Amino acid sequence: MKLLTKSDLAKLQSQDPYHETGPGCELPATESIVHVKFFTPDAQWTWYAVSASQDPDTGDVQFFGLVDGLDRELGYFWLSELESVRGTLGLPVERDLYWQPVTLAELMQ
Repeated sequence: MKLLTKSDLAKLQSQDPYHETGPGCELPATESIVHVKFFTPDAQWTWYAVSASQDPDTGDVQFFGLVDGLDRELGYFWLSELESVRGTLGLPVERDLYWQPVTLAELMQ
């Protein structure tokens, strides 16, 4: 399964504060939409992507969102990292095909 579709990337890029609007234009958590959820089926790690930007040189995608693993924290993670992660049984990270977008504020409650 492909972890990131072109459609999902476009949605995430539209919320990237540096994509078109320039620095300092971050949306508040009540307006930031979590469009994509990634998870490990055999471990307790989940990544919720709010925005994304693609490196023009490497093509790799950097996400900003909520990471729920050992702790819950907001931060950055890379598509290449997700593609290389394996859970305790060796299963790769998957994209939740049934995920329904919610605001970051709702998710953090």
